[in-house]
Amino acid sequence: MVRADWEDQFVEYFCARAQPLRRLAYALCGDWHTAEDLVQLTFVRLYRRWPGIRDETVDAYARRVLVNVFLTHRRARRRESLMADPPERAAAGGADPTDQLAVRRALADLAPRQRAAVVLRYLEDLPVAEVAALLEISEGTVKSQTARAIQSMRGAFDGAALTRE
Repeated sequence: MVRADWEDQFVEYFCARAQPLRRLAYALCGDWHTAEDLVQLTFVRLYRRWPGIRDETVDAYARRVLVNVFLTHRRARRRESLMADPPERAAAGGADPTDQLAVRRALADLAPRQRAAVVLRYLEDLPVAEVAALLEISEGTVKSQTARAIQSMRGAFDGAALTRE
């Protein structure tokens, strides 16, 4: 079977970027199985448009597709169910698992766009302008949404700290 050159490039891109996109998807949705589904949908959409995507913008385009898939998924579900089971991956060295669960719960309680803004801004370490472009909102909205989200998360942590003591 003869494959087109662009298909080889797509396979190479998939091999290099599937895991980072899966981590981003997990940060957005909080569930490894859903994250895998989101990444699969992302790569299906990327494959359809691959010949027309410029090399210098492919990562930004892939993140945008993933965020859009996540937001569409959230709208369809309207609610995210929290699992009592621990995540499938082992905790990173030295990090308190209780704190990690508190962060996941606090993220899960955020509105989908707030969660996406926080994850893209602080986990992916993207500049405000790029987050605004990905979410198709103004830079001021990114700043206000992340500020509100952080305030909400701090409130959740304060409540969690009180219940542990």
